Amino acid sequence: MTTQEQGAHDLDARGGTGGAEAAAPSLTPFVELSRADWSRLSASTPLPLGDADIVRLRSLSDPIDLAEVDEVYRPLSRLLGLYVEGIASVHRATDTFLGGRSSRTPFVIGIAGSVAVGKSTTARVLVEMLRRWAETPHVELVTTDGFLLPNAELRRRGLMERKGFPESYDRRALLRFLTDVKSGAEHVEAPVYDHLTYDVVPGASVTVNRPDVLVVEGLNVLQPAPPGGTSLAVSDFFDFSIYVDAATADIERWYVERFLRLRQTAFSHPDSYFRRYADLDDADAERTARDIWRRINAPNLEENISPTRSRATLVMTKDEQHRIQQVLLRKL
Repeated sequence: MTTQEQGAHDLDARGGTGGAEAAAPSLTPFVELSRADWSRLSASTPLPLGDADIVRLRSLSDPIDLAEVDEVYRPLSRLLGLYVEGIASVHRATDTFLGGRSSRTPFVIGIAGSVAVGKSTTARVLVEMLRRWAETPHVELVTTDGFLLPNAELRRRGLMERKGFPESYDRRALLRFLTDVKSGAEHVEAPVYDHLTYDVVPGASVTVNRPDVLVVEGLNVLQPAPPGGTSLAVSDFFDFSIYVDAATADIERWYVERFLRLRQTAFSHPDSYFRRYADLDDADAERTARDIWRRINAPNLEENISPTRSRATLVMTKDEQHRIQQVLLRKL
């Protein structure tokens, strides 16, 4: 069964034991839309980005183009705008009910998905598009990479081979950050991660200045709260969440292709944590990439990331060419 087929199975609340019952229309908590149906939903919405913007925003291994942005991200940004307007309306009603005692807080969007699936590109494109709408001029992006435990601490705990798994993050710090954001704090600090050195930058931070919309992107942002600990989950702070999905075999191929390209770019930098891979030939590089995928990224996807797909507000499913072919939107 492919990831897409499994996703339909996991996300649908289908029952029946055969016969007449099996022929009845299936029930699902999601509205299922093909790419063509989805793209028609924003025919009157202008497209605020051009080709130069897309080249600047896309990731190394994600061949997103203007057609993809037009057909997929334009409707999504319009939908998000409607959700932001809806929350603003609820806030105004609540503020009136409370006699002017409440203040509006940022609308928070969570974006989850596997390594190499293209969620970083999704986050950057959405941020750029939302900034172009009059209702949401101030949009900021934070990735959960900055909330990973420093490498020294991961080594102390024996977790370097589990980097990216839920236990490799400073979950309390991430929850504090989101609590402050959703409490309406004017300025909230988030730690910074350096992908070149593969580590958190000591003492470095970015400041989130009470935006209209905050996008939080990361592997495990839809994880439920762990048993026996705090009852809060990161996703409890989200007003909308997106899961970027694809068949596991395709994601592995994209990961390997990205690894091979990085030999000539980031890996070749003298300060790169992965400098030892820069001089591998194609065969050795592919073997190394597949080994890393099968030991670390595939188990994390299977055990931790993929099971959170059904918790998303919206699921975007890609085909083997990195193109979104299906959108599932949770019913209200």
